[in-house]
Amino acid sequence: MSFVFQAADYPASPGCYIMKDAAGRILYVGKSKNLRSRLRSYFTKNHSRRRIRQLVGEIAAIEAVLVNNEAESLLLENNLIKIHKPPYNRALKRDNSGYAYLQLTNERLPRLSVYYRDRRRTAERKTAPEVGPERRFGPYQNTRFRDVLLEFVTEHYGLRTCEPMPKRACLLLHIGKCSGICEGNISEADYRERAEQAAELLANRGQELIGAMYAKMEAYAERLEFEKAQRMLRYIRLLERKQDKQIVDRESAADQDVLYFGEDRVLVAKVQEGMLRDFQMHELVSAYAELACDSFLIAHYGEQRPDELIVNKIADPRKVRAALRVGGSKPVKITLPKRGLKRDLLELCKNNYDYRMSRDRDGRNEG
Repeated sequence: MSFVFQAADYPASPGCYIMKDAAGRILYVGKSKNLRSRLRSYFTKNHSRRRIRQLVGEIAAIEAVLVNNEAESLLLENNLIKIHKPPYNRALKRDNSGYAYLQLTNERLPRLSVYYRDRRRTAERKTAPEVGPERRFGPYQNTRFRDVLLEFVTEHYGLRTCEPMPKRACLLLHIGKCSGICEGNISEADYRERAEQAAELLANRGQELIGAMYAKMEAYAERLEFEKAQRMLRYIRLLERKQDKQIVDRESAADQDVLYFGEDRVLVAKVQEGMLRDFQMHELVSAYAELACDSFLIAHYGEQRPDELIVNKIADPRKVRAALRVGGSKPVKITLPKRGLKRDLLELCKNNYDYRMSRDRDGRNEG
């Protein structure tokens, strides 16, 4: 039976869509500022490309994940494609594609480099050597801006770019783009202090960075290097544009489950190493809502559990923590957030819970 698309099933809001076949295999992951409009285009147009016609013919279900803005939809799409590697997605499958971070290495003489996160689970890469702790900044959605920012901060603080570091100074020292640490033009202590200042600047990403770039622009202008000054101004303007806040891709070592409990169901958002990966809906069995929450937590996280559970309700946190602390394992952290990032994650989970429940009430199922 072919898939029957109903436009009313999908909101006219930003998010990602996950197309699956009859066996539940993910065929394609996409994103849009308007999910309803984007999905409608698959089923109301005569597509000239055979690949799209073939995809549409295999669709048995479409799952939608709601986000807050376009920035989140871009980053979530990137993560989901790398995790699931759907056959109809050609772009973004490689680990060194998509949205990258800037990374300050943990070497004796640190340098800045571009870093792409490994989206595989930690258990799948245990054989890889541990490297760290590096500090990472981003992710940056605009590759061009990221590269110019890397160039500016590296030059501004005189950080080395050579790998491995040479024994003699290269051209970069002579044209004023490096501090010359390789030849001892600066002490290692002073160099590491510059690297710390660069990290602080990137961590703030706000007015301090803009101020430093304005100072550099003015220095170019005083030296009558107007093309460089104009180029710097162009990227200052780019930075000054308000960027959408995003919570779906963060640099974190912790795994979190975000649980929104409704009357008879709970939606679990899996956030692993700072990356939103999945939503899973479960039934609640107890007739008493508060007890149902505690019962679900104890039953669901008896053996394997993340570092933290972020929940909207719980009857007896102490009892749940005690029940989950078995065999000398470390206690699980349970948080009922009132504000901040964790509250934002819980609100995103609630939005997706409400959306899925509204579809169920209308008698529609995603499969």
